[in-house]
Amino acid sequence: MISLRKITLDNRRELFRLEVTKEQQHYVASNLSSVASCYVLATNGSSPMPFAIYADEQMVGFVMIVYGDTGYDQPDMAKDNYCILRLMIGEQYQNCGYGRESMVKILEYIRTFPAGTAKYCWIPYESDNVVARKLYESFGFCDNGEVYNNEPITVLEL
Repeated sequence: MISLRKITLDNRRELFRLEVTKEQQHYVASNLSSVASCYVLATNGSSPMPFAIYADEQMVGFVMIVYGDTGYDQPDMAKDNYCILRLMIGEQYQNCGYGRESMVKILEYIRTFPAGTAKYCWIPYESDNVVARKLYESFGFCDNGEVYNNEPITVLEL
């Protein structure tokens, strides 16, 4: 059973050690860098929501959701919408279905509108990251033609 849990003093080191494969490292920032970005965003008026992803009691991944301002040059649709800015499943836990199960939980959480109402959820991704693109498309995300930080954007109407 997948759950999203707060990052705490007790689980932060485990989260920081969790990494993707070497071949995937150019697709996603480290979890340490992502948590630091959450701090900067939060202290500058944004609404980041970082979570450790657990399968039962085992930490298997990380997600960083942001509402509104992502702190970068943003696409038009960023205002008052949710962004899954980072999503990773640790190398040793890949190919077990955790990415798909995590997306179900992440979208369930976003649809509770924890930071405010929204019409869309969007995700930037590296254009050559075929695995991520297929995962997002399987949930109904569609590219909208916008580019964010040199990455195409895929969008889901909530």
